Parts: sequence; C-alpha cells; structure tokens
Amino acid sequence: MALLILLLCFHSLYMGHSLNQEGLYLQRVKFGFDDPDGAFTTWKDGDDSPCNWVGVTCDSATQSVNSLDLSSANIAGPFPSILCRLRSLTFLSLYNNSINSSLPKDLSECQSLEHLDLAQNLLIGELPSTIADLPNLKHLDLAGNNFSGAIPASFGGFRRLEVLSLVENLLDGEVRAFLGNISTLKQLNLSYNPFSPGQVPPELGNLTNLETLWLTQCNLVGPIPDSLGRLRRLTDLDLALNSLNGPIPSSFTELTSVVQIELYNNSLTGELPAFGWSNMTALRLLDASMNGLTGTIPDELCSLPLESLNLYENQFEGNLPETVAKSPNLYELRLFRNRLTGYLPRDLGKNSLLLWVDVSSNQFSGEIPVGLCENGVLEELLIIHNSFSGEIPASLGECRSLTRLRLGNNKFSGEVPAAIWGLPRVYLLELSENSFSGEIAKTIAGASNLSALILSRNKFSGDIPEEIGWLENLMEFTGSDNHFTGSLPASIVKLDQLGTLDLHNNGLSGEFPIGIHSWKKLNELNLADNEFSGNIPDEIGALSVLNYLDLSGNQFSGKIPLGLQNLKLNQLNLSNNWLSGDIPPSYANEIYKDSFLGNPGLCGDIAGLCESADGHKNLGYVWLLRSIFIIAGLVLIVGVAWFYWKYRNFKRAKREIDTSKWTLMSFHKLSFNEFEILDCLDEDNVIGSGSSGRVYKAVLSNGEVVAVKKLWGGTKIVDESGDVEKGQIQDDGFEAEVETLGKIRHKNIVKLWCCCTTWDCRLLVYEYMPNGSLGDLLHSNKSGSLDWPTRVKIALDAAEGLSYLHHDCVPPIVHRDVKSNNILLGGDFGARVADFGVAKAVDAIGKGTKSMSVIAGSCGYIAPEYAYTLRVNEKSDIYSFGVVILELVTGRLPVDPEFGEKDLVKWVCTTLDQKGLDHVLDPKLDSCFKDELRKVLNIGLLCTNPLPINRPSMRRVVKMLQSVEAENHPSIAHKDGKLTPYYSEDASDQGSVA
Repeated sequence: MALLILLLCFHSLYMGHSLNQEGLYLQRVKFGFDDPDGAFTTWKDGDDSPCNWVGVTCDSATQSVNSLDLSSANIAGPFPSILCRLRSLTFLSLYNNSINSSLPKDLSECQSLEHLDLAQNLLIGELPSTIADLPNLKHLDLAGNNFSGAIPASFGGFRRLEVLSLVENLLDGEVRAFLGNISTLKQLNLSYNPFSPGQVPPELGNLTNLETLWLTQCNLVGPIPDSLGRLRRLTDLDLALNSLNGPIPSSFTELTSVVQIELYNNSLTGELPAFGWSNMTALRLLDASMNGLTGTIPDELCSLPLESLNLYENQFEGNLPETVAKSPNLYELRLFRNRLTGYLPRDLGKNSLLLWVDVSSNQFSGEIPVGLCENGVLEELLIIHNSFSGEIPASLGECRSLTRLRLGNNKFSGEVPAAIWGLPRVYLLELSENSFSGEIAKTIAGASNLSALILSRNKFSGDIPEEIGWLENLMEFTGSDNHFTGSLPASIVKLDQLGTLDLHNNGLSGEFPIGIHSWKKLNELNLADNEFSGNIPDEIGALSVLNYLDLSGNQFSGKIPLGLQNLKLNQLNLSNNWLSGDIPPSYANEIYKDSFLGNPGLCGDIAGLCESADGHKNLGYVWLLRSIFIIAGLVLIVGVAWFYWKYRNFKRAKREIDTSKWTLMSFHKLSFNEFEILDCLDEDNVIGSGSSGRVYKAVLSNGEVVAVKKLWGGTKIVDESGDVEKGQIQDDGFEAEVETLGKIRHKNIVKLWCCCTTWDCRLLVYEYMPNGSLGDLLHSNKSGSLDWPTRVKIALDAAEGLSYLHHDCVPPIVHRDVKSNNILLGGDFGARVADFGVAKAVDAIGKGTKSMSVIAGSCGYIAPEYAYTLRVNEKSDIYSFGVVILELVTGRLPVDPEFGEKDLVKWVCTTLDQKGLDHVLDPKLDSCFKDELRKVLNIGLLCTNPLPINRPSMRRVVKMLQSVEAENHPSIAHKDGKLTPYYSEDASDQGSVA
C-alpha cells in the first residue's frame, strides 16, 4: 500500500511539470523533420511550455504560441499540417529549408495565420486553392519552390492579402486577370515562371494600392497596357526579359511614386515618354537596354537623382542632357551602342562618385570632361568608337583608381600625359586608331599592373623605352603603324608573360635582343615592315607556343634557323629580306612559297626561288646542293640503325634520371613513385589532349589506374570583343590547379593524387575516370548510353561539386571554365568536376566580385557580363553550368554552325518561342520523360539568365535537381521525408578546404 501511494505521488509530481498541449503539437513537428544541425536542441519535452524554445514566440498575456520562425535551419521533411492546430498562430516562416512533398489541400484550420513564408524549399505539386480561404492572410511567399500547374482562380478572392510572391517556380498557364481583384495587394511578384504566352492583364491597373509589380521573364507578349499608369503608388516596376512590343505607354508619366523601372530584353519601340516624376526621391536603375527604343533621352529623366543609368543597345539619338551631371548619387553610366551625339556634359563626374562610364559605339564628339575623375574613384572609362577629339586631360593622369582606359577609334591628338603611362592599377590601356604623337614616357615603369598596351595606328615616335621591360604582367604589346625608331630595348626579353608582340610598320632597326628564349608564352610575333637586320636567332625555335611569325619587309640576313621546324606555325612570312642558304625541309614546298619570296639567296625545291640577279637559275649551285642532300641521305640511312639501337635503351635511360631533379608533392597516401608514372608517358597511352596539356592513362604495377596530365607552356585565351582586346597568353594553370585541387576533398571533385615537377616538366596525377568527359561522350555516337536518369544524375553530381566550391570553401572558389569537357565520368557515370587551371578564389568582401585582366573560359560557355566587364564571381560558373544543362537536355553543342550567329542559349530560347518544346529536346531521349525534361530545361534557362543577380545559387540548383531526380526514382526518393541519393557516397572523400 505504501509503495502504491509513493508511485501516485511521483505520478502527480510528473504531471505537474508536463508539457502543455501546444508544446506536444510542436514536439510532433520536431519528430517529423530531419535535423542535421540541431535546430531543435532547445525543444525539450520536460519543459512546461514551448515559449522559451528557439524560433517560438508566445503571446505575453495568454502564453499561446503566436509565431514560429525556423528560417534557414537546414531542416528537411514534409510540411507539418498539425501546425494549424495552434489556434493563435499568426506568423509562420520555414524559409530556406528542404521542406518537400506537396502542401496539404486543406489549410482552412489555420484561421489566424497572417504571415506564411515557405520560400526557397522543395515543395512540389499544384498550389492549394484553399489558401485563399484564410481570412486574415496578409503575406504569402512561396518563391523558389517547384510548384506547377496554373495559379488557382480562387487566388482572386483573397480578402486582406498585401504580399503575393510566387517567384521562380514551374507555374504554367497565363498570368490571369483575376489577380486584379485582390484590391489590398501592395506587392505582386510572379517573376521567373514558365507561364504560357499571354499579355499583361489590363486588370492589374485596378490594384491601386500596389507598390511593387514584378513580372520578369513570365513569357509576356503584346503591348504594355495603358492601365498600369493608374498605379500611382507604384515604386518598382519590372517587366524585363519578356517579348513585349510596342511603345512605352504615355500613361507612365503618371507614375509619380516610381523609383525603379526595368524593361530590358523586350522588343519595345518608339521614344521614351516625357517623364514627369517631380516627387521622385531616387531612381536606382532605369534599364531599358536591348530593346528598340528610339528618340532622345528626356531631360526630365536625367534631372532625377539617378544612381545608375543603363540605356545601352538601343537607338537613342540626340545629346545626353547636361542635367545627368547633377545627380549626386550617380555611380554608373552605360550608354554604349546607341546613336547619341554632341558632347559629354561638361560637369560629368564633379558632383558624383562615378565608378564606371561606358559610352562606346555612339557618335559623341568634343573633349573628355576635365572633372570626370574629380572624386578619385573612377575605375573604368570606355569611349571607343566615337568622334572624341582634342588631347587627354592632364587630370585623368591623376586618376589612380583607373583599371581600364579604352580611348580607341576616336580623333584624339597631341601627346599622352606622362602620368597616364604610369597609372598603377590600369591593366588595359588602349589608345589605338587616333592621332596621338610623342614618345612612350619612361613613367610607364610605374604601370605595374599593365596587361595589355594597345597603341596601333597612331603617330607615336621615338625609341621604345627600356622601362617597358619592367612590366612583369604585360601580356600584349601592340604598337603597329606608328613611327617608332631605334632598336628593341634589351630589357624586353624580361617580359616572360608576353603573348603578343606586334610592332609592324614602324621604323625600328638593329638586331634581335639576346635572350628571347624567355618568351615562353609568346604566341604572336609581328615585326614586319621595319629595318631590322642581322641574323634570325636560333633561339626562336625554342618558343614552343609561337604560331604567328611575320618578319617580312626587313633586312635580316644569314640562314633560316632549322629550329623553326620545331614550331607549329599557322602563319609564317619571311619574305623581302636578305636571307640565304637552304629553306628548312619542313617548309620546302609550294604552299610556303609566298613566305620566302624576295630573298635572292634562298634555295629550295620551290619554283621561283634560287634565281640569280639576271633572272636565270643558278643550275650549278642547285646540282651542288642536290649532291649534298644525296650524301646526307646516305649518311642518314647508315645512322638509322644506330638510332634504333639507342631507342631500345630509351626506357633504361629514363630510369637513370637523377632523382634529385624530380620533386614529388603528394596530397594523399600513395602506393607508387614518380618513376612508375614516367614509364607510362608513351604516345600509346595518350587518352586526350587539351589547351593546357596532354593526358596519359597510366596502369601501375599494383594494377591501379591513374590519369597523368603533362602540362605544356601556355594556352590561348579567347578574344574579348574581336576587334580591340586580342587573345592573350595566360598561365599554363599548373600553380592554379595544384593550389586549388590539392586542398579539396569532395566526392564530386576529381581527386588529385600528387604532382611531379622538374625545371622543364610538370605532371599532375589524378584519379582515372574510365568513361572520359561528358562532352566527348554526349556529342559522340556513344551518346545513346546516356539515358535521361543518367543525365540527371550527372547534372546533380556536377552541381554538388560546384556548390561545394561556391558555398563550402573559404574563400569561395570560382572554377571559371565549367563545360561538359571538364566534367569527367566514372565507371558508374558518377560525375567529377575537373580542370582547375584557371580557377580563382574570390574574396567575399564587398561586392563579391573580382576583375580579371583577361578572359578565361570556352566559347559558348562564357557568361555575357564576364566577356564584357571581366568581373567574375560564382554567377559566371552558374551561367556556364546552365549551358551544360542545356547540352544534356538538347544533345547539342554549345556552338554549332547550324545556329548561325547564335549560341546554344539563344537557339534554345528562339526555338522554344517559335516551334515549341519538342523541337528543342534530344530525340535520343525517351518521350516518357518529357515532363522532367521540361523542368530541367527550365533550370538551365534560369542559370543562363542574362542578369547575374537573377541566376539561382548553386545550392539552389542542387535542390531543384534533387527534386527532379526524386521524380525519376520515387521508390527511393524519400526516407523520413528527406531526399536520399541513389548512389553511394564515400565518407572519406568528404571534407572542406584546409
């Protein structure tokens, strides 16, 4: 009996401290989620109440739960409908998690809910029509999920809704007129959904309380309705990236509260209306670029307190209003490719902190405003292809913040101020096609960051200063068609990064400087039409990446170096010199005839050569040469046997290499040494060759297989614009690849076992990927082995590898050359991201971008903003990965003659619009996957958005692909509500950058 009483007392004590009913509901929520980061650690069932739990807020009077905020908690699982039993719950946010499955069809129990935020999750299915029945709902954010189907008609019946955001889903159907019935709306955001083609509903003009209207990339067609002019409270209007046509409505002059209008990438025509926004406090951006707008830029527009004015690639004409110079917040002015005339405003730059000015490809004239850099922050001044004249103002030489100065194709004259030559941060100085005169000042020694010096087609004169050899970063020196005299400075051989040296058509003289073998990265050498003399040095044959050589029209004498045969030249011209002797055998044929004309002393088996001064052939000299060749041939035959005998000992000779010459740096525990690797570097083992080196398959003594990349001197970089910034030679990638891959441990990044180096040979040893690269497999006759589930798996693997680089490495790593050929496939088609030769670590401070002095990447994959601004961040990789996704869906190359002037991205967009989805998809893929193909195609188009800010993060891309993969494999996609990969993971390969 006593024991029973004791047990009852303990039970009574326990019941006195039990969790209340709302706490029990929340415990069920907790147990329904996967919680790898311990977000629910404080949710203890021994508490009286949940009011002190992280994320939970209670009413101070009733102690009822009225708010639950679990944003960015990294939880996963289905939506917990039991939350609707919290009768006082008014605020619910599960933003940025992995909430999956679909929303319950009946949410009517959540009667008190005012704020519902489920953005950036993995929700699928149709939007529940019953959400509109919630009587108190004011804020609904479902952005960044995978909802599909049309917007329910019931959404026109919201009673108190102020914010509706459905951005970046998979919604179809048209943007419907019933949305104009939600009279309480202040924000309507439907951007980035694959809606069916349709017009902007005129009924949206009834939303007189609307402050924000975002309909970016919603497949809108037709004209912009005049009714939008009734939205007097509108501050932000975005109709960009659609197919709207016709003029900008004149009713827009009535938008007296508007702060930002974005209309770019449409087909609008006509003139800008005479804006009358007298009450405007700020205009952050008016970007009407890439339409067909005409007329003049209204003075009323430029009198506003602008921050950024982007009207590029239209047909605006007339003068730029002087009032634009009065905007105190103006930091960006981009007006390139219009028809603007007149002078730049006299006070431009005096009243604002201007960073970037680009007015290229217009018809501006006059002089550069003196105060353009008065505040000392100007970074870029691009005014190429205009009619500017006069001299460069001396004040610009004090602008030490400048990084790019492009003044080419104008009518400038006079001498360049000495300070301009020595600007310390400028990496691109382009003065070509003007009438500049004077000499290159010795102050150029201070231009320590200069990468490209482009001076062609001017009137520069005098000697090239010795200080030019101090520019250790110089990759291009183009000074053709000037009046330079004297010899090349001896210091010029110190430019070991030099890729292009073009000084043709000057008055230069003297001999080649000693030591040109240091130009290991020289790709183009053009000294034609000067007065150079002496011998062509034998060292020229050691310039292994040289493919353009023009020394014509000089006074070179002596023999042609036999070492030229070592080069792989696309262009060779030694004509009109005083060369003599034999033409090297590799070039002694008719196709090279024009390369040697005008050298009376040259001989070879080419008709027209070996002519004497009177025009007759010197037959005796020819027979003498032929006799010598016959004797040499006999000697060669005798020597072949000796060479063959020496070749048999080649393997043994390699083993006798002095071990002190090799340095091996390992990043994992190795079961082999460098000599096993060297033994496998035979031509029979070559499995690939690319821009950075040759790749060998090495089968080791223990049966293990590795891939060995042998790097060569350098690689050519793609032209930026084709007519101004020529290709450069960049670093061969060894240091970048070792520095990047040596630190990384991830299952979807190719594993670097070790590197081996000597002074003239560098090897990288990787894990071997038996199925080669995705590009080679996808675009070959073996592409049939890549069915749709396999392609989704490859895309997801590669996305996880890039997501690791962008989000888990400190600092983030930008690959900069993402393409299908740099995604390697294992035996089970597991994908690894490879080739980090141009990768960069990007500082996350500030804007998170880093300017590169040259373009790295591959044609068809380069993001549009990277090619033009040279600013690189993670969004550049995301664009390139989007192209890879489009390759997987379409089966087509990123650049194809069939596309004409388009690339794959533009071809897909055009074909979708004109012919529909079926004409885009790879015909090799099973049509039963059409719905999944459409969704992945949408992901690719999101990634290739022209605006970087609108591209999803790689983490977000991974979530979207996981959702599609789950649909391909529903039987294994869910485990406790969390997506589970269907391939194995090796935990030993996980980790972060050291």
